Amino acid sequence: MYTLNLPPFAYKLKQSGPDSLIFDELRRKYVVLTPEEWVRQHFIHYLRNSLHYPKGLISVERGATYNRLQKRTDICIYDNSGTPHLLVECKAAHVPITQEVVKQVSTYNQTLRAKYVVITNGQEHYCWEVNFETRRFVPLQEIPAYDQVL
Repeated sequence: MYTLNLPPFAYKLKQSGPDSLIFDELRRKYVVLTPEEWVRQHFIHYLRNSLHYPKGLISVERGATYNRLQKRTDICIYDNSGTPHLLVECKAAHVPITQEVVKQVSTYNQTLRAKYVVITNGQEHYCWEVNFETRRFVPLQEIPAYDQVL
């Protein structure tokens, strides 16, 4: 796997037939270790350990419906009332973050209406605050920590 621009953590790996698996502490099970999952697990640990988001407010690969199509969010953080607050789209480290990726995430967020959107490939991380009244994405210099936003 790629070295990422995220803090390292003590991950647990195991082999199951031809598949390498990584333990997901949020789903409490081993999941197939894909390049995107590698980024997702690192980012979850970054959110929890560096930005101090509580485990109970973080959801992984939860379904969402957009234009009658079922989609899955990579990571979504909710506020204490259950409202989506921060949406994270993870890409594999070798996948560039393009305008098409930004469009994909903004489309998902039209339904979820999270206040913050993050896109990461583990190398680069982009964060925006979404203003639904003006329909603008305001770029932020850093991803807000839990105590700054909730």
